[in-house]
Amino acid sequence: MAREITNVATEIGPGSEYADVEVSSVSPLGLAWRRLLKKKIAMIGLVYILIFYALGSSAPLLTEAGIINHYREQDLEVSQQGPSPEHPFGTDVLGRDLLSRCIWAAQTTVIVTVATLLTGGLIMGVSFGLLSGYVGGWVDTAIMRIGDAFASLPTILMLILINATLKEQVRDAARSVEDFTGIGGIVASGAPDYFLVFGALSIFGWVGIARIIRAQILSLRETEFITAARATGASTKRIVFRHLLPNVSNIIIVSLSLGLAGIAGSEIVLTWFGVGIQPPHPSFGALIFEASGVRTVNAYPHLLIFPGLIVAGLLFGFNLLGDALTDVFTPKAR
Repeated sequence: MAREITNVATEIGPGSEYADVEVSSVSPLGLAWRRLLKKKIAMIGLVYILIFYALGSSAPLLTEAGIINHYREQDLEVSQQGPSPEHPFGTDVLGRDLLSRCIWAAQTTVIVTVATLLTGGLIMGVSFGLLSGYVGGWVDTAIMRIGDAFASLPTILMLILINATLKEQVRDAARSVEDFTGIGGIVASGAPDYFLVFGALSIFGWVGIARIIRAQILSLRETEFITAARATGASTKRIVFRHLLPNVSNIIIVSLSLGLAGIAGSEIVLTWFGVGIQPPHPSFGALIFEASGVRTVNAYPHLLIFPGLIVAGLLFGFNLLGDALTDVFTPKAR
């Protein structure tokens, strides 16, 4: 990490936009955060993302507190009404509050993106990249050839195929778990659908970040400080986690932030095609699909406008944040 501070210090000159930062007293992450704070548009995107994830994560609590309706709650007497003080986003054909359904749909996006980020990004992507780059040899060849095989397949088509063909098998497996353990509600909660969606996304999502990490590790493992660590008898575990991983942490952060938009978009596309999160659990893909008919758009445009704007804002916010993090962690690329 000291090497990172030194590199950053050499890039900050008298005319730099970061010249007012006291490098000697700030950690690399602290320095990166100060840089990010200077990106006003990126901070707007970050605030939007944080609000989106906070509302999505707290949907059950908001419902229990009576702030929003449950996504199943219907009132046919107010069906397909436009925005009003009682229903700020209007209501759908079954009289369900659209704002409440959008917040519950945000929960779906939160679950899928976080689970995919942890499994496909951190566990699989980073682990395979570190292993392939440091060990090399037949391990490197095997991991990269498997990655090439996944990368050569049409991702969206394969995701649709996996979700369409394995959905019933996964649900049957969940029912078997319910019968064996006596724990009810696993299928009713939509857990099999969530598992299948983020599992499929993880299988195809680890390749890109693994390749990036591998390329960096290949260059780092021959440097002097790694050679010195080997000479002093440091174990492979210590070299990988103490020396190599901290030096690629900036790349991991940037790669994962850039990949979040793709994960969220893929989940929405899968549900739009009818093979993602299934009703009655709300998803932005289902909300947009239900409102995308010509007659529906002409008669009740609010059903498409509000979910569409929320999704567009989320994807735009992810892209703004990813670009800003790229600039923050790789200032030489400016």
